[in-house]
Amino acid sequence: MKLISSVSFYLLFMLFMVNASFAQDMNPEAGKLYNEGNKQLKAGNFEGAIDNYNKALKIEEDYRIYYQRGVALKKAGKLEDSKDSYEACVKLNPDFEAGYNALGGAYFSMGKYTDAINNFEKVLQTSKNNNIKATVKKNLSLAYAKLGNEAIANGNSKQAIEYLNKAVENNNYDAAYLSLAKLYSELGEDDKCLQAAENALKYRTGISKGGPYYYMGVAYKHKGDSAKAKEMFNQAKADATYRKLVEYELSLLK
Repeated sequence: MKLISSVSFYLLFMLFMVNASFAQDMNPEAGKLYNEGNKQLKAGNFEGAIDNYNKALKIEEDYRIYYQRGVALKKAGKLEDSKDSYEACVKLNPDFEAGYNALGGAYFSMGKYTDAINNFEKVLQTSKNNNIKATVKKNLSLAYAKLGNEAIANGNSKQAIEYLNKAVENNNYDAAYLSLAKLYSELGEDDKCLQAAENALKYRTGISKGGPYYYMGVAYKHKGDSAKAKEMFNQAKADATYRKLVEYELSLLK
């Protein structure tokens, strides 16, 4: 059962839009094209923005132009080109934390989660802004959770647990806790299963209650506490995803 699904990044992969006024210290012609590219990007004309950034880069290679071009390319669905543009950005300015965050986001979108993690870690190493660090830790959590999912699919429970624990160390991600509860349940580690399931409920934002209650019920059954097991299973019964599993477990406890 795949417990970590695709997730929305509407609050996570921050686009650190570089203020157009920064173009004042560029070559005037490059700055003009850069500003026009920003206008096109804001208007949703991604191809027009890319064209202006490309023209600006022929005049002056500036990390801000590469960054904004990367944003436009990513929005246009050109992930490989976007990644290349972000790489050029941080090569020119190795201290530009926004570039590493964006590069991590590009790698994440490409399914290259280890590369994404490496770049998110660089943001944590360079940033002094606690709000940025908190957001990047959410990104790290999601990337580690994806690696955990891959390990589960490959049948490597030990590796999956390592990745998922790193996910929840960076952020209390409910789906990662739920995946941990399932894995610990399968391994017969009932106390760890209970703790993970309780945390899945405590930090629940995107998952239903059925999963955590179901795995808590299984853990209590294994521990010989039938009363608590029944209590948890009855809580889980309201979730259609787990209803048949719960009914089966309850039939065994009669």
